[in-house]
Amino acid sequence: MSKCLDQAALDQWYALDTETEIPFGTSGNRLLGEDLLVTRDADGSITVAAEGQASPLPVIKRFGLVWTSLGQPAGGLFSLPEADEDDRRVVNCGSVMVRASGLRIVENFLDMAHFPFVHTDILGAEPHTEVLHYNAEIRRDVDEVWATNCQFFQPQAALSATDGIMTDYIYRVMTPFTTLLYKTCPNAANRWDVICLFVQPLDPGRCRAHPVMFLIDDVSTTTELVHFQQLIFLQDRIILENQRPVLLPMEARAEIPTRADASSIAYRRWLKEKGITYGTTAMAA
Repeated sequence: MSKCLDQAALDQWYALDTETEIPFGTSGNRLLGEDLLVTRDADGSITVAAEGQASPLPVIKRFGLVWTSLGQPAGGLFSLPEADEDDRRVVNCGSVMVRASGLRIVENFLDMAHFPFVHTDILGAEPHTEVLHYNAEIRRDVDEVWATNCQFFQPQAALSATDGIMTDYIYRVMTPFTTLLYKTCPNAANRWDVICLFVQPLDPGRCRAHPVMFLIDDVSTTTELVHFQQLIFLQDRIILENQRPVLLPMEARAEIPTRADASSIAYRRWLKEKGITYGTTAMAA
Protein backbone atom coordinates (compact mmCIF):
# COMPACT_ATOMS: atom_id res chain seq x y z
CA MET A 1 0.00 0.00 0.00
CA SER A 2 1.59 3.27 -1.11
CA LYS A 3 -0.94 5.80 0.18
CA CYS A 4 0.39 8.09 2.87
CA LEU A 5 -0.93 7.60 6.40
CA ASP A 6 1.29 10.21 8.08
CA GLN A 7 -0.87 13.17 9.00
CA ALA A 8 2.28 15.27 9.37
CA ALA A 9 3.12 14.57 5.73
CA LEU A 10 -0.43 15.04 4.46
CA ASP A 11 -0.68 18.46 6.14
CA GLN A 12 2.09 19.97 3.99
CA TRP A 13 2.13 21.93 0.74
CA TYR A 14 3.71 20.22 -2.28
CA ALA A 15 4.80 21.58 -5.65
CA LEU A 16 3.06 19.80 -8.54
CA ASP A 17 4.36 21.53 -11.66
CA THR A 18 5.62 24.74 -13.17
CA GLU A 19 2.44 26.73 -13.76
CA THR A 20 3.22 27.58 -17.38
CA GLU A 21 3.78 23.90 -18.23
CA ILE A 22 0.35 22.70 -17.08
CA PRO A 23 -1.70 21.98 -20.23
CA PHE A 24 -5.22 23.26 -20.85
CA GLY A 25 -7.91 20.73 -20.07
CA THR A 26 -7.51 17.94 -17.52
CA SER A 27 -4.27 16.05 -16.94
CA GLY A 28 -3.12 13.47 -14.43
CA ASN A 29 -0.67 13.92 -11.61
CA ARG A 30 0.21 12.07 -8.40
CA LEU A 31 1.07 12.89 -4.81
CA LEU A 32 1.74 10.66 -1.78
CA GLY A 33 0.25 7.60 -3.47
CA GLU A 34 -2.91 9.40 -4.61
CA ASP A 35 -3.83 10.02 -8.25
CA LEU A 36 -4.73 13.64 -8.94
CA LEU A 37 -6.64 15.43 -11.70
CA VAL A 38 -5.35 18.88 -12.62
CA THR A 39 -7.67 21.07 -14.69
CA ARG A 40 -6.62 24.26 -16.45
CA ASP A 41 -9.56 26.25 -17.78
CA ALA A 42 -9.56 28.55 -20.80
CA ASP A 43 -9.07 31.57 -18.50
CA GLY A 44 -5.96 29.97 -17.02
CA SER A 45 -7.48 29.11 -13.63
CA ILE A 46 -6.25 25.83 -12.17
CA THR A 47 -8.06 23.36 -9.94
CA VAL A 48 -6.69 20.17 -8.41
CA ALA A 49 -8.72 17.22 -7.18
CA ALA A 50 -7.88 13.81 -5.75
CA GLU A 51 -9.35 11.15 -8.02
CA GLY A 52 -12.69 9.97 -6.68
CA GLN A 53 -13.24 13.05 -4.50
CA ALA A 54 -15.74 15.75 -5.41
CA SER A 55 -14.21 18.60 -3.41
CA PRO A 56 -11.17 20.31 -4.93
CA LEU A 57 -7.88 20.46 -3.06
CA PRO A 58 -6.42 23.79 -1.92
CA VAL A 59 -4.13 25.50 -4.43
CA ILE A 60 -1.36 28.09 -4.07
CA LYS A 61 0.58 29.65 -6.95
CA ARG A 62 4.05 30.70 -5.82
CA PHE A 63 7.61 30.71 -7.21
CA GLY A 64 6.18 29.95 -10.67
CA LEU A 65 4.80 26.65 -9.37
CA VAL A 66 1.37 25.28 -8.50
CA TRP A 67 1.17 23.83 -4.98
CA THR A 68 -1.47 21.66 -3.32
CA SER A 69 -2.08 19.59 -0.19
CA LEU A 70 -3.97 16.41 0.63
CA GLY A 71 -4.41 17.51 4.24
CA GLN A 72 -5.00 20.69 6.18
CA PRO A 73 -1.82 22.80 6.30
CA ALA A 74 -1.52 25.10 9.30
CA GLY A 75 -0.87 28.11 7.07
CA GLY A 76 0.58 29.22 3.76
CA LEU A 77 3.99 28.47 2.30
CA PHE A 78 7.23 29.21 4.11
CA SER A 79 8.68 32.72 3.95
CA LEU A 80 11.26 33.51 1.26
CA PRO A 81 11.71 37.31 0.94
CA GLU A 82 14.42 36.93 -1.72
CA ALA A 83 11.81 35.61 -4.14
CA ASP A 84 10.20 39.07 -4.24
CA GLU A 85 13.35 41.13 -4.86
CA ASP A 86 13.02 42.97 -8.16
CA ASP A 87 16.57 42.39 -9.39
CA ARG A 88 16.59 38.62 -8.90
CA ARG A 89 16.28 36.14 -11.73
CA VAL A 90 13.62 33.53 -10.95
CA VAL A 91 14.64 30.43 -12.85
CA ASN A 92 12.29 27.44 -12.89
CA CYS A 93 14.35 24.43 -13.92
CA GLY A 94 11.54 22.03 -14.80
CA SER A 95 11.14 18.73 -13.01
CA VAL A 96 13.19 15.55 -12.82
CA MET A 97 11.78 12.10 -12.08
CA VAL A 98 13.84 10.10 -9.59
CA ARG A 99 13.31 6.50 -8.53
CA ALA A 100 14.24 7.14 -4.92
CA SER A 101 12.60 8.30 -1.73
CA GLY A 102 11.92 12.01 -1.72
CA LEU A 103 13.54 12.17 1.70
CA ARG A 104 16.72 10.69 0.22
CA ILE A 105 16.77 13.57 -2.25
CA VAL A 106 16.48 16.20 0.49
CA GLU A 107 19.25 14.52 2.46
CA ASN A 108 21.50 14.37 -0.61
CA PHE A 109 20.89 18.10 -1.13
CA LEU A 110 22.26 18.74 2.36
CA ASP A 111 25.42 16.69 1.79
CA MET A 112 28.61 18.57 0.89
CA ALA A 113 30.91 15.54 1.11
CA HIS A 114 29.88 14.24 -2.32
CA PHE A 115 30.80 17.44 -4.21
CA PRO A 116 34.33 16.44 -5.33
CA PHE A 117 33.28 12.93 -6.35
CA VAL A 118 29.88 13.43 -7.99
CA HIS A 119 30.19 17.02 -9.27
CA THR A 120 33.89 16.85 -10.13
CA ASP A 121 35.49 20.11 -11.32
CA ILE A 122 32.20 21.98 -10.80
CA LEU A 123 31.12 21.97 -7.14
CA GLY A 124 34.25 20.22 -5.90
CA ALA A 125 37.57 18.65 -6.87
CA GLU A 126 40.34 16.67 -5.27
CA PRO A 127 42.36 17.27 -3.17
CA HIS A 128 39.80 19.67 -1.59
CA THR A 129 37.64 16.92 -0.08
CA GLU A 130 37.39 17.90 3.59
CA VAL A 131 34.05 19.05 4.94
CA LEU A 132 34.96 21.72 7.46
CA HIS A 133 33.12 21.91 10.78
CA TYR A 134 29.70 23.53 10.52
CA ASN A 135 26.67 23.96 12.77
CA ALA A 136 23.41 22.03 12.35
CA GLU A 137 20.31 22.55 14.47
CA ILE A 138 16.55 22.23 14.65
CA ARG A 139 15.25 25.77 15.09
CA ARG A 140 12.27 25.29 17.36
CA ASP A 141 10.90 28.81 16.92
CA VAL A 142 10.28 28.22 13.19
CA ASP A 143 10.27 24.39 13.20
CA GLU A 144 12.97 24.13 10.52
CA VAL A 145 16.37 22.46 10.17
CA TRP A 146 19.28 24.83 9.52
CA ALA A 147 22.97 24.24 8.80
CA THR A 148 25.17 27.33 9.07
CA ASN A 149 28.84 28.27 8.73
CA CYS A 150 29.22 25.80 5.85
CA GLN A 151 32.20 26.28 3.53
CA PHE A 152 33.51 24.31 0.58
CA PHE A 153 36.06 25.01 -2.15
CA GLN A 154 34.37 24.96 -5.56
CA PRO A 155 36.02 25.18 -9.01
CA GLN A 156 32.77 26.61 -10.47
CA ALA A 157 30.33 27.60 -7.75
CA ALA A 158 27.87 29.08 -10.24
CA LEU A 159 27.50 29.39 -13.99
CA SER A 160 28.65 33.02 -13.79
CA ALA A 161 31.75 32.17 -11.72
CA THR A 162 35.09 32.56 -13.50
CA ASP A 163 37.48 31.12 -10.90
CA GLY A 164 37.44 28.61 -8.08
CA ILE A 165 36.36 30.11 -4.74
CA MET A 166 35.77 29.08 -1.14
CA THR A 167 31.98 29.12 -1.16
CA ASP A 168 29.84 29.88 1.88
CA TYR A 169 26.60 27.96 2.32
CA ILE A 170 23.56 28.06 4.58
CA TYR A 171 21.14 25.16 4.31
CA ARG A 172 17.51 25.33 5.34
CA VAL A 173 14.84 22.60 5.44
CA MET A 174 11.41 24.17 5.71
CA THR A 175 9.21 21.05 5.51
CA PRO A 176 10.08 17.35 5.21
CA PHE A 177 10.09 17.60 1.40
CA THR A 178 11.21 21.21 0.76
CA THR A 179 14.71 22.57 1.19
CA LEU A 180 16.93 25.38 -0.05
CA LEU A 181 20.42 26.76 0.24
CA TYR A 182 21.85 30.23 0.38
CA LYS A 183 25.29 30.40 -1.19
CA THR A 184 28.00 32.91 -2.07
CA CYS A 185 26.89 35.08 -4.96
CA PRO A 186 29.79 35.68 -7.41
CA ASN A 187 28.12 38.88 -8.65
CA ALA A 188 27.21 40.54 -5.33
CA ALA A 189 29.54 40.17 -2.36
CA ASN A 190 26.96 41.22 0.23
CA ARG A 191 24.09 39.00 -0.99
CA TRP A 192 23.24 35.34 -1.43
CA ASP A 193 22.11 33.29 -4.38
CA VAL A 194 19.18 31.06 -3.39
CA ILE A 195 18.65 27.58 -4.80
CA CYS A 196 15.51 25.68 -3.85
CA LEU A 197 14.57 22.04 -4.24
CA PHE A 198 10.89 21.21 -3.89
CA VAL A 199 10.26 17.46 -3.85
CA GLN A 200 6.95 15.93 -4.89
CA PRO A 201 6.70 12.38 -3.45
CA LEU A 202 4.69 10.29 -5.90
CA ASP A 203 5.13 7.03 -4.01
CA PRO A 204 7.42 5.96 -1.16
CA GLY A 205 10.30 5.20 -3.54
CA ARG A 206 9.51 7.50 -6.48
CA CYS A 207 9.30 11.27 -6.74
CA ARG A 208 9.72 14.35 -8.87
CA ALA A 209 12.12 17.14 -7.98
CA HIS A 210 11.40 20.76 -8.87
CA PRO A 211 14.52 22.97 -8.68
CA VAL A 212 14.00 26.74 -8.64
CA MET A 213 16.77 29.34 -8.44
CA PHE A 214 16.66 32.99 -7.33
CA LEU A 215 19.87 34.52 -8.66
CA ILE A 216 21.75 37.78 -9.01
CA ASP A 217 22.98 37.15 -12.55
CA ASP A 218 22.37 39.53 -15.46
CA VAL A 219 24.86 37.81 -17.77
CA SER A 220 23.78 34.19 -18.25
CA THR A 221 20.82 33.23 -20.39
CA THR A 222 17.89 31.37 -18.85
CA THR A 223 18.66 28.35 -21.03
CA GLU A 224 22.27 28.28 -19.80
CA LEU A 225 21.15 28.53 -16.16
CA VAL A 226 18.60 25.73 -16.54
CA HIS A 227 21.11 23.46 -18.30
CA PHE A 228 23.70 24.08 -15.58
CA GLN A 229 21.29 23.21 -12.77
CA GLN A 230 19.93 20.17 -14.61
CA LEU A 231 23.47 18.92 -15.18
CA ILE A 232 24.11 19.07 -11.42
CA PHE A 233 20.86 17.33 -10.56
CA LEU A 234 21.22 14.58 -13.16
CA GLN A 235 24.66 13.80 -11.72
CA ASP A 236 22.93 13.40 -8.35
CA ARG A 237 20.17 11.22 -9.81
CA ILE A 238 22.66 8.53 -10.83
CA ILE A 239 23.79 8.21 -7.21
CA LEU A 240 20.31 8.50 -5.72
CA GLU A 241 18.84 5.76 -7.87
CA ASN A 242 21.64 3.39 -6.91
CA GLN A 243 21.42 3.91 -3.15
CA ARG A 244 20.19 0.95 -1.14
CA PRO A 245 17.82 0.78 0.51
CA VAL A 246 15.71 2.99 -1.75
CA LEU A 247 13.82 4.28 1.29
CA LEU A 248 15.51 6.45 3.91
CA PRO A 249 16.80 4.27 6.78
CA MET A 250 15.57 5.45 10.16
CA GLU A 251 16.88 2.64 12.38
CA ALA A 252 19.81 3.48 14.64
CA ARG A 253 23.12 2.37 13.11
CA ALA A 254 21.52 1.42 9.78
CA GLU A 255 24.01 3.84 8.25
CA ILE A 256 27.06 5.08 10.10
CA PRO A 257 27.23 8.91 10.14
CA THR A 258 30.43 10.95 10.23
CA ARG A 259 31.10 14.49 11.43
CA ALA A 260 30.21 15.73 7.94
CA ASP A 261 26.68 14.31 8.35
CA ALA A 262 25.56 16.71 11.09
CA SER A 263 22.77 18.16 8.93
CA SER A 264 21.53 14.66 8.03
CA ILE A 265 21.48 13.66 11.69
CA ALA A 266 19.42 16.74 12.59
CA TYR A 267 17.08 16.14 9.62
CA ARG A 268 16.39 12.52 10.55
CA ARG A 269 15.80 13.42 14.19
CA TRP A 270 13.36 16.12 13.07
CA LEU A 271 11.49 13.64 10.82
CA LYS A 272 11.17 11.18 13.69
CA GLU A 273 9.82 13.88 16.00
CA LYS A 274 7.17 14.71 13.42
CA GLY A 275 6.18 11.07 12.92
CA ILE A 276 7.16 11.03 9.23
CA THR A 277 7.41 7.47 7.94
CA TYR A 278 6.39 7.92 4.29
CA GLY A 279 9.48 7.28 2.19
CA THR A 280 11.37 5.67 5.10
CA THR A 281 12.14 2.09 6.06
CA ALA A 282 9.87 2.62 9.09
CA MET A 283 6.88 2.17 6.75
CA ALA A 284 7.40 -1.60 6.86
CA ALA A 285 7.92 -1.71 10.63
